[in-house]
Amino acid sequence: MKTISENRCYGGTQGVYSHASETCSCDMTFAVFLPEEAAFGPVPVLWFLSGLTCTHENAMTKAGAQAWAAEQGIAIIFPDTSPRGEDVADDEAYDLGKGAGFYIDATEEPWSKHYKMWSYIADELPALVGENFPLDMERQSICGHSMGGHGALTFAMALPGRFRSVSAFAPICNPLKSDWGRKQFTAYWGADESKWGPHDASVLMQGGGFDGPILIDTGTDDQFGDLLGTEALAQAMAAKRQEGTIRLQKGYDHSYFFISTFMEDHVNFHAEALYA
Repeated sequence: MKTISENRCYGGTQGVYSHASETCSCDMTFAVFLPEEAAFGPVPVLWFLSGLTCTHENAMTKAGAQAWAAEQGIAIIFPDTSPRGEDVADDEAYDLGKGAGFYIDATEEPWSKHYKMWSYIADELPALVGENFPLDMERQSICGHSMGGHGALTFAMALPGRFRSVSAFAPICNPLKSDWGRKQFTAYWGADESKWGPHDASVLMQGGGFDGPILIDTGTDDQFGDLLGTEALAQAMAAKRQEGTIRLQKGYDHSYFFISTFMEDHVNFHAEALYA
């Protein structure tokens, strides 16, 4: 693991690091915010998964999460959204290839060599940060935005017992029924839908659901609202009697202005679960 940068931040440290990923077969970059309390012992962990076109840097610099995490004594991990490198497959469209890993493991060429974001986030990166930072990996929660919200919800439900809480900003909730999902699943997994994994929050909610609280915020003026499938997840949560809240925030769109406005609520929501 290489240190790219470390900066003093709200009494703690905001670092950016890289490592050679065996899972993705390329170098991967991620960021970790450690609050001041990490100098004295392991601290609980909040993962933030970013959306389409983003890297580790977007939420790290725009979401304003460090201020609230420092107040609560929580570390934040900001992974990248896809593999990177000159030999990594890409596409001209913004919603496929680099920046659009969709947090799944691809099985189709040319994507299958590098696009293993499910295994990377579920296994390799947690092991790496757990070994190299003072983190309490028994206390983890997860959050995400858009494509990252899709990832956060699916990780939370598919890995029971891993996360104490999950939240999302404008998540893609029903990718099996959306152009933000069907396009990428077809490319990464092939046209045979029987081979598509259960990486759909609405479908997973109809199954086991999540064994903890959920918080979702979506703006009423979200320019991608038709692609998100919020209604499908709301119906599934209601039918499941899932502990959770979906809030439609009047006038807000899909941007980081929206995320930063409600980030305090999300960090405090996770802190309540992490310190329970």
